[in-house]
Amino acid sequence: MEKKKVVVGMSGGVDSSVAAWLLKEKGYDVIGVTMQIWQEEDNLVQEENGGCCGLSAVEDARQVAWKLGIPYYVMNFRKEFKENVMDYFVEEYLQGRTPNPCIACNRFVKWESLLKRSMDIGADYIATGHYARIELLPNGRYALRKSATAAKDQTYALYNLTQDQLAKTLMPVESLRRMKSGKWRQI
Repeated sequence: MEKKKVVVGMSGGVDSSVAAWLLKEKGYDVIGVTMQIWQEEDNLVQEENGGCCGLSAVEDARQVAWKLGIPYYVMNFRKEFKENVMDYFVEEYLQGRTPNPCIACNRFVKWESLLKRSMDIGADYIATGHYARIELLPNGRYALRKSATAAKDQTYALYNLTQDQLAKTLMPVESLRRMKSGKWRQI
């Protein structure tokens, strides 16, 4: 049986790193990807403002991928991020609404764009370090369920994922809890 290929969105943080490790341990053909979403700024501005996807995160993710022995790439999603997150945020704000850029980024960049590009390179799934469960219902539809780790549940930011996106997504950290010792245990 051929190994299933999965592209793991790696932010450089612990959760996405553990997701990549878990999937490799389960026998998947894992590829690590960091999504370049930052706009044209110099390195100093990027590092001062930090965020989830700055240059230091790229180096962290690259080091984790190297230690795991998996291929690692940085994919440019600046255009998608500007159109679907930044422009959306500004337009909504100007209309007097309070937009949530993370929800737009999850749906249109982290899932829609990453999923399409991942399928284009032959992946079967994408995966993230998000804390949520995906359940296949008896009627063939997918449901997003709260994580077994209630304190870390992130379904509130993933509620608008489509059926196709849910069908092709793995969330391997959904049932892990990090103990005070720093070790992980399944719950």
